[in-house]
Amino acid sequence: MSRIDDLIAEHCPNGVEYVPLGDLLDYEQPTPYLVSSQDYSDEFPTPVLTAGQTFVLGYTDEESGIYPASVKSPVMIFDDFTTAYKWVDFPFKAKSSAMKMLTLKQGAPALFRFVFYAMSCIDYVPVDHARHWISKYSYFKIPVPPVEVQREIVRVLDTFTELEAELKAELEARRHQYEYYRDRLLTFDEAPA
Repeated sequence: MSRIDDLIAEHCPNGVEYVPLGDLLDYEQPTPYLVSSQDYSDEFPTPVLTAGQTFVLGYTDEESGIYPASVKSPVMIFDDFTTAYKWVDFPFKAKSSAMKMLTLKQGAPALFRFVFYAMSCIDYVPVDHARHWISKYSYFKIPVPPVEVQREIVRVLDTFTELEAELKAELEARRHQYEYYRDRLLTFDEAPA
């Protein structure tokens, strides 16, 4: 039996309560944090984020209206149209007014990182171009076991997330190494005519 199985048997042998996301998370509109210029440069300090696949659109030199996320005070950014979301633990500016900033409600019976992982199990694909957080997504229920169980689940999933990132970095390094040797080994001087 795994450590998580032991914790479940000890702390919630009769199952767990399912709680709507809206009862666990507060949301904030991004209006005060929207970037006003699209003059991005890698030399600027503040990332401009989107919850979509691109995530970091660029960097801005704007100094006001920066969302103060940090490791101790993280936030999830949620794309209200696509329902994509990202974990953010650094200060940033937002690109889209269709984004929501999600934080754990005061007194919620959940760890914020646990809610982040639990949201990945929600099987929902939006079919219309509507704002989904308030109308639909905040009503989805997730299991909320006791905090001891949540903490162990988060520990395990964070470990695998770190390992996955290391494997991706290693694979990318090997890909560059392969390309270098391929190009060096398959480059020949042309024979004189």
